[in-house]
Amino acid sequence: MVKKPRGLNSAKKLKRKRKVSRKCDPRWVRKAFKLKQKADPLGGAHQGRAIVLEKVEKEAKQPNSAMRKCVRVQLIKNGKQVTAFVPGDGAIKMVDEHDEVIIECIGGTKGRSKGDIPAVRWQVIKVNDQSLKALLSGKLEKARR
Repeated sequence: MVKKPRGLNSAKKLKRKRKVSRKCDPRWVRKAFKLKQKADPLGGAHQGRAIVLEKVEKEAKQPNSAMRKCVRVQLIKNGKQVTAFVPGDGAIKMVDEHDEVIIECIGGTKGRSKGDIPAVRWQVIKVNDQSLKALLSGKLEKARR
């Protein structure tokens, strides 16, 4: 094990050593080189508007067996395509093709997918500027576009 330099004129060497060792920390590297923003389809934003391209069903991971209802959307901001989960019982009926939806991150650890849905990191929160929760509870009727 290499000991740290100690003494009156050791500050410069300690600073240089700290700078080099930072590059071994993956969290520092992600932050310093802005890797999360570069990989993120929303570009660092919390929410984004998108157009629904198609409805898809994803199979849940083991040990669960279910077909999770998702939609394939294209972001208005940059044209990237992502798959978004539609939460709620019967919520997929409220979403049609060519609808405008607002998506947000599901919130899995380190920005990854959450729960048993593989490769899905986004969820739908609004359809045609109306809350999906309000549509499901019957407080609102779906607007015509």
